[in-house]
Amino acid sequence: MDVTGTIVAFNGRLEEHYANAARFCHVPLTHDEIQAIGSAFGRAYKETSRQHPCFGNDKMSAKDWWRICVLRSFQLAGIAIPSRACMERVFQRVYSTFGSPQTYRAFEDAIPFLKWAWRKRLVCGVISNADERYGDSILPMLGLTDHLQFLVFSKEVGFPKPHARIYQEAMLAAEPWLGKGRKWGRDAAPLVPSEVLHIGNDYEKDYVGATKAGFHAVLLARFDNTEAQEWREKGAPVFTDLMDVIEALARDGYVFGPKL
Repeated sequence: MDVTGTIVAFNGRLEEHYANAARFCHVPLTHDEIQAIGSAFGRAYKETSRQHPCFGNDKMSAKDWWRICVLRSFQLAGIAIPSRACMERVFQRVYSTFGSPQTYRAFEDAIPFLKWAWRKRLVCGVISNADERYGDSILPMLGLTDHLQFLVFSKEVGFPKPHARIYQEAMLAAEPWLGKGRKWGRDAAPLVPSEVLHIGNDYEKDYVGATKAGFHAVLLARFDNTEAQEWREKGAPVFTDLMDVIEALARDGYVFGPKL
């Protein structure tokens, strides 16, 4: 399953978190500059991703990647940070904030869903266009890694969703768990794509990418906006939360297998 928007929610507004970090380091900001940070971040993120795909993959650390992106965001917002030393202090403040409960929380249905999957002997893991910090700190901080058997991140794979490679890597990561210990059964057959369900919140990355890889897929529209209706019209199964997914699977007596 996906992470942000699927099992993890973002707290607050990005521009406020960035502005708080800058203020903490005594960088003066105007109202207009703060408002510009959100769109500036979007441009900086795309720019940094083009220059260093998959958070730098094995060419740089995720922290160095984020240093480039964060400081470029302030630059594009027209915010002048007076010195290199101050830039580093601002970045460190932003970086630590985005590894804390200030910015992330687990959706209320995330752990109940994962516990339900465990009881059903379903192997659950994460497929995310993210760096390893999600696995190292954010997901453990939120109490989610106790209920996940594997974690696959685009930085480590070198290919982001919707590329088939990241879905293939997820299958390889899940495979050992199918026959590991008495809990999962020693005679588990080799995993095939049609036995996998992917849950996400992005039509292209999570639905199109997963189904092209041979997976079953459903989308979550937690706020059920007009975009969700477009997904439905394109044929994607759309639910409002993970409890709805459980109900649908139970109601339909869902069995994963070859798609007709």
